[in-house]
This record gives sequence, C-alpha cells and structure tokens, in this order.
Amino acid sequence: MDRIIEKKHGLRKKHLPYLTGGVVVIVCLLWLAVGRGRSTLVVKATDVTISTVVKGEFKDYVRLNGTVVPIQVVQISPEEGGIVCEKVAEEGQTVRKGDVIVRLSNSNLDLQILNAEAELAEKQNLLRNTQVAMQQDRLNNETELASLKMDVVRKRRAFEQNDRLFQEKLISRETFLQAREDYELAVKKEDLIGERLKKDAQYRSIQMEQMEDNLANMQRNLVLVRERKGKLEVRSAIDGELGLLDVELGQSIAAGAMIGQINDLSDYKIEAQVDEHYIDRVKVGLQATFERDNRQFVLTVRKVYPEVRQGKFRTDLVFTDSRPANIRTGQTYYLNLELGRPETTTLIPRGTFFQATGGNWVYVLDKSGQNAYRRNIRIGRQNPRYYEVEEGLEPGEKIIVSGYEAFNNNEVLRIK
Repeated sequence: MDRIIEKKHGLRKKHLPYLTGGVVVIVCLLWLAVGRGRSTLVVKATDVTISTVVKGEFKDYVRLNGTVVPIQVVQISPEEGGIVCEKVAEEGQTVRKGDVIVRLSNSNLDLQILNAEAELAEKQNLLRNTQVAMQQDRLNNETELASLKMDVVRKRRAFEQNDRLFQEKLISRETFLQAREDYELAVKKEDLIGERLKKDAQYRSIQMEQMEDNLANMQRNLVLVRERKGKLEVRSAIDGELGLLDVELGQSIAAGAMIGQINDLSDYKIEAQVDEHYIDRVKVGLQATFERDNRQFVLTVRKVYPEVRQGKFRTDLVFTDSRPANIRTGQTYYLNLELGRPETTTLIPRGTFFQATGGNWVYVLDKSGQNAYRRNIRIGRQNPRYYEVEEGLEPGEKIIVSGYEAFNNNEVLRIK
C-alpha cells in the first residue's frame, strides 16, 4: 500500500539565494527606472539665490532710457546754389522767422536775369510792332470794304436806271445785262471781302491774345528769376535756436544741400530706443511716466519708427500736461512705458537664470528645501521686475533665480 508524502510549506535555506537575487534585481530595476539618467550636482546654499513663486498684480510695462530733444528740428537748405559771401548768424544764436542766416552770391543767376529782361524787352517791341501792323491792316481793310460798298451802291443805281430804260426799250438788251452783271459782281465781291475781313479780324484777335499771353508768361518768368535772386539770402523758417551751421566764407553751396538746422524750443519731446521684442506691442497713443523732483510726469507715444537698427527701434513721446522745470535738450529720463492694463497672475522675480534657459525651465525646490529639480515652464510677458508664468509653477513654490551656467544642465541639485 502506497503512503502519501505530505508537502512541507515555508522557506527553506535553499530558497534564500533565489529570494536575495530577486530583491537585488528588483532594486536594480527600480534604480534604472527612477534614478538612471538623473544627473546630480551638489551646490552650496550660499552660491544660489532662491525666490518664491507668488500670485500678484502684473504691471505690463517696459523700462526705457529717453533723451530730451526739441519738438521739431527744421533743416536749413538754400533753394538756390551759390558762393557764401556772408554769415549773418552763428550757432547757438536765437533767430526769428524770416531772419537772414547766410547770404550767397551767384553770377550765373545775375546773367539769367539780364537775359530774361532783354528777351522781355524784345518781345514787348515785337508785340507793339505787330499791333501797329495789324492796326494798319485793319484800316486798309475797312477802306477797301468802304470802297466796295460804294461801288455796290453805284452799280445798283446804274442797274436800276438801265432796267427802266430797257423796259422802255431805250437801250439794248446787252447793255441791260452788263449793268445787271456788274451789280451782281459788286455784291458778291462785297460779301467775299466782308467774310475775308471777318476772318482776318478773328485771326488777328487770336494772334494778339497769344502774343499777350507770351508776354505775360515772360513777365512772370522775369519775376520768378528776380525772386530767385532774393532766395540767395537763406532765411530762418521758424522761431528757434540755430543748432548747426556748417558753412564757411567762400564755400560753394549746391541748391538743396543741408547746411544747418534750427531747433524749435517752443516745446520738447522724448526720444527713446525700444528693444525689437516689443515692436508689435508699442503703438501710437500708449502712455509712459517718469518721476522728477518727487513729481510724476505723463507722456504719450506720438510716433513709432518702423526701422530696426542693432536690435532696437525708435519712438517719439510728447508731454500730455506739465513739463519738468529747467528741462534741457540732451537730458536723460528713465521712462516706464505701459503696454497694457495690470492683471493678477502668477509671478516670479527676474533673474539671470533666464539667459541660460530662455525661460523654458527652472530648478524647483522640494518641500525639504534640500533638493532642486529641473522643471519645464512657460513664461509669457515680462517687465523690469517680474516674469509672468503661464504654465509649470504654482504660487508658494520656491525656485532658483540666480545663474545656471555652473550647473551644466544637471537635472537634480543637492543644496548643502
């Protein structure tokens, strides 16, 4: 009869090696899954700057350095070229509108004036001679017409007499027909001559009008040429300060060349350079403020220049109300240009970490404050004090905001 052998339960000594090996394998797998690839760097607490993520009001503005310039700068350019014969005003001098700044001389222009005057006199003489000749032709034509009219009267009278005589059969038919033909010819000649004289009168009238128009044009041309001589005196276009005058006695100046400028000191504006990052956000009408002598002054963007040079574009801002006392050209003011209304959002202080990460990630401390882990985030707007966090951080968390260059992109920092 077979006997049933009972199985013994529980761990035996021969099972311990297998169990130990399994634990080791599991630990290794956990290390590979969790710890592998997470490079760690030990840093001193004194070498990093830690800030707290906060919920607060984000003021959307940008800090600018503005320079005071005159509200308007007018270029000085002579309309006529010439040789500088006199400098009437000097740089820095206050001038009024119409004041002479520089006098020029131009011998060619003097010659043009003489030629224009001679040509005008010649045309005037030609017009007078033509008028006299036309008057004589008109008188001769009127005399000829008067003779034809008298001839018609005589021929009609002879025809009427011959008609009666022919009716009474006192003259031959041939004599009667000749008298009638002579009368009809005289009438036709009178009509033709009258029509010719009418057309001649129209032609003379048109010719006279054309000559008078030509004469008037020449007179206007002479006036313009004489006015050009007056433009050899370069005058101020506005009241202001002569800021620049780049001419010397005897120098040849071309027409339209810039020889100086006049600063309109009736008011001032602020000229500022803005980073091209904001070129789509800076618009005409935005406000900016700055403080001076414990007072706040408000400006408005008047013009935005589209050209970008060396990563910046230019803007002009004008005062909306009062101006600082003793404002002078060339002064520098530090402006806060408002780009939008304040909003409550998640904020982190500005720091040098941004140069290494571009705002795409930061080191976030755990609750113990002993470890910092790399985390991806998304930064939106920024102002001189804060970055706006759109994603990746919560208020109350702590992050490292100092520079990351020494961390070599390690994923975990041990803070000692």
